[in-house]
Amino acid sequence: MVYHIAICDDNKADIQYIQKLLQQWGETNHLVLKIECFPSAEAFLFCYAEDKTFDILLLDVEMGQMNGVELAHKIREGNDTIQIVFVTGYTDYLADGYDVAALHYLVKPVENKKFFTVLERARNMLLRQEQKIQLSVLGETVQVPLYEIKYIEVRGNYVTIHAKEDFTVKSTLGEIEKRLDSSFFRTGRTYILNLGFIRRVSKIQVELSGGEIIPLPRGAYKALNQAIICKT
Repeated sequence: MVYHIAICDDNKADIQYIQKLLQQWGETNHLVLKIECFPSAEAFLFCYAEDKTFDILLLDVEMGQMNGVELAHKIREGNDTIQIVFVTGYTDYLADGYDVAALHYLVKPVENKKFFTVLERARNMLLRQEQKIQLSVLGETVQVPLYEIKYIEVRGNYVTIHAKEDFTVKSTLGEIEKRLDSSFFRTGRTYILNLGFIRRVSKIQVELSGGEIIPLPRGAYKALNQAIICKT
């Protein structure tokens, strides 16, 4: 597999440094990388209009007329699979990273070890996008990518999988849980959450990136936070 990676930054020295780290990561892991560099958000969008095969976008925040957050929003309008990593000297936009489902927010100067860890997470996410759960819905077989599932809830003898569409099947939560991976966390008897969609956690509820509010059972707060920390 060839990993198509974009670096978008208006600082030439930073682009060269990130490109060097990418090459080190690729050589160490025997990966084939196609790296393209862009000095502005507008330059990337011009290329992206013709070629949407990018797997990873390493994105600065403060750039020219269009900043990185604005670019990420435009990309996310039609692409939820590209792994977006903010690489910037500013921390003011940290909360915006959740809104565009950014994989991580790296602060310059970037440490090699941390950068390589984030790249591995991005690669794992890309591999995970190929994983699907198969459901039988109204006599038809439906395959739902795991990364699209926001959360799962049970009501009586039926389980609803909330993804781009909602799918309800006759099953138990336990049976569905066995078919998921470590990116999911069961909060209790009623819900299983995709850790990647969690925006905020309090001791009584969880807010997902789409605005959904999920009640959190007593005693689940600490374990859920630990799961989130281990994921990141």
